[in-house]
Amino acid sequence: MFVGRALGFGVGLLLLSTGLASLAAEPPIHPEIWPVASSVVPPDPAAERRIDDLLARMSIEEKVGQVIQPEMKSVTPDDVRTYHIGSVENGGGSVPDGNKHASPADWLEKIDAYWRASVDREDGHVRIPMMWATDAVHGHNNVYGATLFPHNIGLGAARDPDLIRRIGEATAREVRALGMDWSFAPTLAVARDDRWGRTYESYAEAPDLVALYADAMVRGLQGEGETFLDQDHVVATAKHYLGDGGTDGGRDQGDNLASEERLRDVAGAGYPPAVSAGVQSVMASFSSWQGTKLHASEGLLTHVLKGRFGFDGILFGDWNAHGQIPGCTNGDCPIAFNAGLDMFNVPEDWKELHGNLVAQVQDGTIPMERLDDAVRRILRVKFRAGIFEQGLPSKRPHAGDEDILGALAHRAIAREAVRKSLVLLKNDAGLLPIDPTRRLLVAGAGADDIGKASGGWTLSWQGDDNTNADFPGATSIWAGLRDKVEAAGGTAILSPDGRFENKPDAAIVVFGEDPYAEYQGDRADLALRTENEESLRMLLELREEGVPTAAVLISGRPLYVNPHINAADAFVAAWLPGSEGAGIADVLLAKPGGAADFDFTGKLSFSWPRRPDQGPLNVGDDGYDPQFAYGYGLRYGDDMMVGTLEETKSATEAAPPGVFLADGRGANGFALSIGDEQAPKIAAVGKRVATYGSESLTLRSIDRDRQEDAWLARWSGTGAAWVELLTDRPVDLSGDSEASLVIELRADQKPSGSVLLGLGGTELATIDVTDMLAAVPSDWTTLRVPLRCFETAGADLSAVTAAMRLHAEGPMTLALSDVALMKGAAGDACPSRSGQETP
Repeated sequence: MFVGRALGFGVGLLLLSTGLASLAAEPPIHPEIWPVASSVVPPDPAAERRIDDLLARMSIEEKVGQVIQPEMKSVTPDDVRTYHIGSVENGGGSVPDGNKHASPADWLEKIDAYWRASVDREDGHVRIPMMWATDAVHGHNNVYGATLFPHNIGLGAARDPDLIRRIGEATAREVRALGMDWSFAPTLAVARDDRWGRTYESYAEAPDLVALYADAMVRGLQGEGETFLDQDHVVATAKHYLGDGGTDGGRDQGDNLASEERLRDVAGAGYPPAVSAGVQSVMASFSSWQGTKLHASEGLLTHVLKGRFGFDGILFGDWNAHGQIPGCTNGDCPIAFNAGLDMFNVPEDWKELHGNLVAQVQDGTIPMERLDDAVRRILRVKFRAGIFEQGLPSKRPHAGDEDILGALAHRAIAREAVRKSLVLLKNDAGLLPIDPTRRLLVAGAGADDIGKASGGWTLSWQGDDNTNADFPGATSIWAGLRDKVEAAGGTAILSPDGRFENKPDAAIVVFGEDPYAEYQGDRADLALRTENEESLRMLLELREEGVPTAAVLISGRPLYVNPHINAADAFVAAWLPGSEGAGIADVLLAKPGGAADFDFTGKLSFSWPRRPDQGPLNVGDDGYDPQFAYGYGLRYGDDMMVGTLEETKSATEAAPPGVFLADGRGANGFALSIGDEQAPKIAAVGKRVATYGSESLTLRSIDRDRQEDAWLARWSGTGAAWVELLTDRPVDLSGDSEASLVIELRADQKPSGSVLLGLGGTELATIDVTDMLAAVPSDWTTLRVPLRCFETAGADLSAVTAAMRLHAEGPMTLALSDVALMKGAAGDACPSRSGQETP
């Protein structure tokens, strides 16, 4: 029987009794148009009878403990015992005692303590062992010494489902080595706008490839047949359900505006195969569909996923995502639970949530049937995964085996994945493969940087705080090239800046994006930001010196790099290859006097942009006009000349010096963003962006003189928030100290509290502009603040990364169109209320 239909009736009654208008606004869902799926994992009548027995003996408090998952840093073993917590996770960068070099023994000691607490039931409570979950998204990436596979975007280029299955198997073994049970992978997003900060977590822009890989990775992680969830496999999680890769403007946690049919055919393509392969967990998305948060969508969660797809496992939440539903907080959200969520991902506010859920079941806000259904699903997965029988994590097979973590066999698979993910975009001069017996120069910031090659979700959430010492057993791109050249009798020289004393026979320049994750990777366009000038300088100087040069781009998305492609003789997209950089040498270097050991086989799984402002660019779309089409990828011997590509400056590059915002668009490398304490940097992409949760600040595009040439920023007063202009390349304004920062704005609602204007770099200097804003007219005007005011307040003008930050706590509404440095004028003066406070 379809339990979701009965639950839907219950939610309807709840809606009438409580007046929760946010659910009433959900767009209509037509389950009958969605495909029917059937899991390979059959029901187990014996397990269901055991679940019946447990449910009959469990108290409401015990049941609620099963539907809450705290994060390791905010829960203790005593908490697990007291609140009957059913699972714990370690989030990105969360490690035992804050030591990111923690050993398997350190991890197991920590996990054992929680597990013992979960089964310590001498007080008469029901004994239900806990599960441990982790984000193993490109290998066991949160753990020191683990194998790091290429991120999904590179695996998509490999076009090899068997490889994906083997990566899943290897990852599961490394997760098991630490006594963990559950991985939050695979990501099945179909990224349709490469400005999205999670594009590298997507296999492809085409849904058919994502669907193919969904089946392969689930089977690899979980096993199948006799190996299903055995001692070598872990619970997999299909995420993020649904539509996260198709949000407006490519904004992370944004709104997907597709029709239901389009949502089904594109974003939904990977979920029926994942369910059919037996996936035991599905994670709901932060994003919305047509204005309704997925965590509140009964139609998509209950009627489609649990109904049409027949999913009978755990429907799990994303990190505090339920708290973004209107009417909810992190500690109080019956809406999500009644919509179909089975387990809350609530890292810190779990005690408050536990108390509220117990009270809401007791008063009927949450039907007991809904709670029992959620707990049944959790217990079902625990029985399937053998959680009740496995015993202490440190005593399980393979637990603590350091030979499994970063095993040579796993690294060999990762190296194979690197080889297969490389895409050759250009080889006009036939430079590749390079003869390793000659003199090779290896240059660029990415050449000897394993952290850069591994990207986000690597030992920490953003992955931006690592050095090569953090990756024992790994090989940088430089090290792989050096070893192969020296083995062949040649000479390899590392020169990060590309300069040399003795002219090399050939050069390889490795450059690209620095690590990022989630919304911190959202971009306004597809222009290369990090190292743009430096890497292009290297390529141009090497060309001037007559050195044949191959360029290797490290990136989490296709980027507009036509100047770099033109300056290089050969160009390779390496994506985010991970810990086994030697895979690049396997393909780029020849055998002494012969051909390469391995040819290029990678094909683009994302279309390559022709212009930096080319936003959504997907095969099959109207007006499809890529630089390199979906499926493009050269092999050795191909008779294909790329020639000279057209070079187009982005709006940010074309603006005059000293301009930071022009007609609502970032300029000279600066981009507009908003933030608050929860999420300090949210890129202003699309037509509307808001801070998460309470929406303390919303920013939407408006028309001033032409279409969408300005922004309207509205502070609600529900918390401190700011709008700012940021760059990742510090600029020197020390020679402009006599200039003034000029902001073109309109004050639609004058400030009711203090407003701070900031400028600076690592340390932001701020001045109080409350009185200035209160005095401006209600039409478009200019706010002028001498740059020396910020210098006096402590700003280092030689390394400015924030050209403007407007920080307010009280209600205020401002329209913004342009921000620039201009020559100081008579009357420009520092505001009367100034200080050095940094918000």
